[in-house]
Amino acid sequence: MARSLTDEAIDRIREFVRSGRFPAGSRLPPEHELATELGISRSPTREAVKALALARVLEVRRGDGTYVTSLAPSLLLEGLGNAVALMQGGSILELTEVRRLLEPAATGLAATRIGDAQLRAVGELLDAMHEAIEDVERLTVLDAAFHRAVVSAAGNETLTALLDGISSRTLRARVWRGTVERGATHVTLSQHKAIYDALADRDPAVATAAALMHVDTSERWLRAHLADLEDLDGRPGA
Repeated sequence: MARSLTDEAIDRIREFVRSGRFPAGSRLPPEHELATELGISRSPTREAVKALALARVLEVRRGDGTYVTSLAPSLLLEGLGNAVALMQGGSILELTEVRRLLEPAATGLAATRIGDAQLRAVGELLDAMHEAIEDVERLTVLDAAFHRAVVSAAGNETLTALLDGISSRTLRARVWRGTVERGATHVTLSQHKAIYDALADRDPAVATAAALMHVDTSERWLRAHLADLEDLDGRPGA
């Protein structure tokens, strides 16, 4: 299939960004100059800029011009969460498998790098979870913050962005709701405590194992109840 001029323009602009011709934070030439430099007409050039703006590579500032973004992983991977929100059925289980591969490793890495202030923040979130033991909505928010704080302590922005992207708030809420309903909140909180303790001991092997155990518990519940889960619009999955 022949590639469109817009696709060619997208590739050329990306190459300019990669090569440093348009570094992060820089302003692109006006549209007519950019089209001339690309050797492509203005219409596909304009469409290419729109596409790259949606991908968070470019930022169009009305009345000021078009700029290359910071190109931070958290920005470039922002769209991953939107894709995850559309997944259902077996795809959700695949997503959980990805989490199983990444999160324990990230937690083990965090144990070797976490600072005292970061550890205190994780501990405070754990305490707050204990205080919100019957509040599913609050537990969902705190749980997400707890795991993000742990992964962030690994000091790898790309890894943090990936795990943020594959996290489904809807699914997390459903898992917590099921946990509360079956009276297993104390078990889940004890798993969070095991993660915290391993981080406090700066023990990567135990931290990895504790995180793996926690992800495994969530995955087992999900596999058992996936057929019963429905989104608000009636679709299976979360």
